[in-house]
Amino acid sequence: MSGVLDRLGAMLTGREPMPEGFTGTLDEGERVIADGRGPRGSIVLATDLGLWLPPAASGEAAVRIAWHLVTKATWAGGALEVIEAQEAEELDGGVVLLADLPPRRVPLTDPGKLPETVHRRVTAAVKDSQHHEVADGGAWFVQRRAPGAGIVLHVRPDPGTDLDAVRSVAAGVGERLQAGREAERSRTIGEARG
Repeated sequence: MSGVLDRLGAMLTGREPMPEGFTGTLDEGERVIADGRGPRGSIVLATDLGLWLPPAASGEAAVRIAWHLVTKATWAGGALEVIEAQEAEELDGGVVLLADLPPRRVPLTDPGKLPETVHRRVTAAVKDSQHHEVADGGAWFVQRRAPGAGIVLHVRPDPGTDLDAVRSVAAGVGERLQAGREAERSRTIGEARG
Protein backbone atom coordinates (compact mmCIF):
# COMPACT_ATOMS: atom_id res chain seq x y z
CA MET A 1 0.00 0.00 0.00
CA SER A 2 2.83 2.43 0.78
CA GLY A 3 4.12 2.00 -2.81
CA VAL A 4 0.78 3.28 -4.13
CA LEU A 5 0.84 6.20 -1.68
CA ASP A 6 4.42 7.04 -2.67
CA ARG A 7 3.48 7.09 -6.37
CA LEU A 8 0.37 9.19 -5.68
CA GLY A 9 2.42 11.63 -3.59
CA ALA A 10 5.00 11.84 -6.38
CA MET A 11 2.31 12.65 -8.96
CA LEU A 12 0.84 15.39 -6.77
CA THR A 13 4.17 17.02 -5.84
CA GLY A 14 6.07 16.45 -9.09
CA ARG A 15 8.77 14.57 -7.15
CA GLU A 16 9.91 11.04 -7.74
CA PRO A 17 9.32 8.56 -4.88
CA MET A 18 12.26 7.09 -3.00
CA PRO A 19 13.12 3.81 -4.74
CA GLU A 20 12.82 0.74 -2.57
CA GLY A 21 16.24 -0.64 -1.66
CA PHE A 22 18.13 2.67 -1.72
CA THR A 23 20.89 2.47 0.94
CA GLY A 24 21.80 6.14 1.35
CA THR A 25 20.33 8.76 3.65
CA LEU A 26 19.00 11.90 2.00
CA ASP A 27 19.35 15.29 3.69
CA GLU A 28 16.25 16.93 5.14
CA GLY A 29 14.32 18.41 2.20
CA GLU A 30 16.48 16.69 -0.46
CA ARG A 31 14.24 15.46 -3.23
CA VAL A 32 14.58 12.69 -5.79
CA ILE A 33 14.46 13.81 -9.43
CA ALA A 34 15.26 10.57 -11.28
CA ASP A 35 16.60 7.10 -10.63
CA GLY A 36 18.10 4.17 -12.48
CA ARG A 37 18.77 0.55 -11.60
CA GLY A 38 21.87 -1.45 -12.10
CA PRO A 39 22.72 -5.13 -11.87
CA ARG A 40 21.61 -6.92 -8.70
CA GLY A 41 19.17 -4.09 -7.89
CA SER A 42 21.73 -1.35 -7.25
CA ILE A 43 20.20 2.12 -7.38
CA VAL A 44 21.57 5.38 -8.75
CA LEU A 45 19.68 8.53 -7.74
CA ALA A 46 19.67 12.06 -9.07
CA THR A 47 18.44 14.50 -6.44
CA ASP A 48 18.31 18.27 -6.35
CA LEU A 49 21.61 18.21 -4.41
CA GLY A 50 23.64 15.68 -6.36
CA LEU A 51 24.17 12.25 -7.85
CA TRP A 52 24.00 9.25 -5.54
CA LEU A 53 26.13 6.31 -6.68
CA PRO A 54 25.58 2.81 -5.30
CA PRO A 55 27.97 1.14 -2.88
CA ALA A 56 31.12 -0.13 -4.57
CA ALA A 57 32.17 -3.77 -4.45
CA SER A 58 34.38 -2.81 -1.50
CA GLY A 59 31.25 -2.48 0.61
CA GLU A 60 31.32 1.29 1.08
CA ALA A 61 27.99 3.05 1.51
CA ALA A 62 26.10 4.88 -1.22
CA VAL A 63 27.78 8.22 -1.84
CA ARG A 64 26.43 11.55 -3.08
CA ILE A 65 28.51 13.70 -5.41
CA ALA A 66 27.34 17.33 -5.37
CA TRP A 67 26.48 18.55 -8.88
CA HIS A 68 29.20 21.21 -8.85
CA LEU A 69 31.80 18.48 -8.23
CA VAL A 70 30.87 16.31 -11.20
CA THR A 71 33.62 17.08 -13.72
CA LYS A 72 32.14 14.87 -16.40
CA ALA A 73 29.33 12.35 -16.78
CA THR A 74 28.77 10.33 -19.94
CA TRP A 75 26.22 7.73 -20.93
CA ALA A 76 27.41 5.04 -23.34
CA GLY A 77 27.20 1.29 -23.73
CA GLY A 78 24.57 0.87 -21.03
CA ALA A 79 26.68 2.55 -18.34
CA LEU A 80 27.01 5.93 -16.71
CA GLU A 81 30.65 7.00 -16.33
CA VAL A 82 31.24 9.71 -13.75
CA ILE A 83 34.39 11.69 -13.00
CA GLU A 84 34.23 13.35 -9.61
CA ALA A 85 36.37 16.36 -8.75
CA GLN A 86 37.99 16.60 -5.35
CA GLU A 87 38.55 20.02 -3.83
CA ALA A 88 42.32 19.82 -3.33
CA GLU A 89 43.15 23.33 -2.13
CA GLU A 90 41.54 26.73 -1.59
CA LEU A 91 43.61 29.49 -3.17
CA ASP A 92 43.70 33.25 -2.68
CA GLY A 93 40.71 35.05 -4.13
CA GLY A 94 38.34 32.20 -3.19
CA VAL A 95 39.46 29.97 -6.06
CA VAL A 96 39.31 26.21 -5.47
CA LEU A 97 41.95 23.97 -7.05
CA LEU A 98 40.44 20.68 -8.21
CA ALA A 99 41.88 17.23 -8.81
CA ASP A 100 39.90 14.63 -10.71
CA LEU A 101 39.37 11.23 -9.12
CA PRO A 102 39.47 8.09 -11.27
CA PRO A 103 36.30 7.57 -13.35
CA ARG A 104 33.56 5.39 -11.90
CA ARG A 105 31.61 3.28 -14.37
CA VAL A 106 28.11 2.33 -13.22
CA PRO A 107 26.21 -0.13 -15.45
CA LEU A 108 22.46 0.49 -15.60
CA THR A 109 20.01 -2.19 -16.70
CA ASP A 110 17.09 0.26 -16.35
CA PRO A 111 18.38 3.84 -16.77
CA GLY A 112 14.97 5.52 -16.71
CA LYS A 113 15.37 9.31 -17.08
CA LEU A 114 18.70 9.27 -15.23
CA PRO A 115 21.12 9.91 -18.16
CA GLU A 116 19.30 13.02 -19.42
CA THR A 117 18.70 14.28 -15.88
CA VAL A 118 22.41 13.94 -15.02
CA HIS A 119 23.39 15.73 -18.24
CA ARG A 120 20.95 18.58 -17.54
CA ARG A 121 22.07 19.00 -13.90
CA VAL A 122 25.81 18.90 -14.63
CA THR A 123 25.37 21.40 -17.47
CA ALA A 124 23.18 23.68 -15.33
CA ALA A 125 25.82 23.80 -12.57
CA VAL A 126 28.34 25.37 -14.99
CA LYS A 127 28.02 29.14 -15.42
CA ASP A 128 31.16 29.57 -17.53
CA SER A 129 34.06 27.37 -18.61
CA GLN A 130 37.30 28.46 -20.28
CA HIS A 131 40.61 26.79 -21.00
CA HIS A 132 43.75 28.92 -20.69
CA GLU A 133 47.40 28.32 -21.40
CA VAL A 134 49.36 28.42 -18.14
CA ALA A 135 53.17 28.19 -18.12
CA ASP A 136 54.09 24.87 -19.72
CA GLY A 137 50.53 23.54 -19.88
CA GLY A 138 47.00 24.69 -19.33
CA ALA A 139 44.06 24.71 -16.98
CA TRP A 140 40.28 24.84 -17.06
CA PHE A 141 38.72 27.75 -15.20
CA VAL A 142 35.11 26.89 -14.43
CA GLN A 143 32.56 29.02 -12.61
CA ARG A 144 29.98 26.72 -11.02
CA ARG A 145 26.82 27.20 -9.04
CA ALA A 146 27.35 25.61 -5.63
CA PRO A 147 24.50 25.16 -3.14
CA GLY A 148 24.77 27.72 -0.35
CA ALA A 149 27.90 29.31 -1.83
CA GLY A 150 26.58 30.98 -4.97
CA ILE A 151 29.11 31.00 -7.81
CA VAL A 152 32.50 29.43 -7.09
CA LEU A 153 35.57 29.46 -9.34
CA HIS A 154 37.19 26.08 -9.83
CA VAL A 155 40.50 25.56 -11.60
CA ARG A 156 41.49 22.14 -12.91
CA PRO A 157 45.06 21.92 -14.25
CA ASP A 158 45.88 19.78 -17.25
CA PRO A 159 48.15 16.82 -16.43
CA GLY A 160 51.78 17.89 -16.18
CA THR A 161 51.05 21.61 -15.75
CA ASP A 162 53.18 23.41 -13.12
CA LEU A 163 50.88 23.77 -10.08
CA ASP A 164 52.67 26.85 -8.75
CA ALA A 165 52.02 28.67 -12.03
CA VAL A 166 48.36 27.58 -11.91
CA ARG A 167 48.05 28.79 -8.29
CA SER A 168 49.50 32.18 -9.20
CA VAL A 169 47.28 32.74 -12.23
CA ALA A 170 44.16 31.39 -10.49
CA ALA A 171 44.63 33.64 -7.44
CA GLY A 172 44.88 36.68 -9.73
CA VAL A 173 41.75 35.68 -11.63
CA GLY A 174 39.88 35.09 -8.36
CA GLU A 175 40.86 38.48 -6.97
CA ARG A 176 39.69 40.22 -10.17
CA LEU A 177 36.36 38.34 -10.06
CA GLN A 178 35.85 39.29 -6.41
CA ALA A 179 36.62 42.95 -7.17
CA GLY A 180 34.08 42.84 -10.03
CA ARG A 181 31.42 41.33 -7.77
CA GLU A 182 32.04 43.95 -5.08
CA ALA A 183 31.81 46.76 -7.66
CA GLU A 184 28.54 45.29 -8.95
CA ARG A 185 27.15 45.07 -5.38
CA SER A 186 28.14 48.69 -4.69
CA ARG A 187 26.51 49.82 -7.93
CA THR A 188 23.31 47.89 -7.11
CA ILE A 189 23.16 49.34 -3.58
CA GLY A 190 23.77 52.84 -4.96
CA GLU A 191 20.95 52.45 -7.50
CA ALA A 192 18.60 51.16 -4.79
CA ARG A 193 19.30 54.21 -2.63
CA GLY A 194 19.09 56.66 -5.54
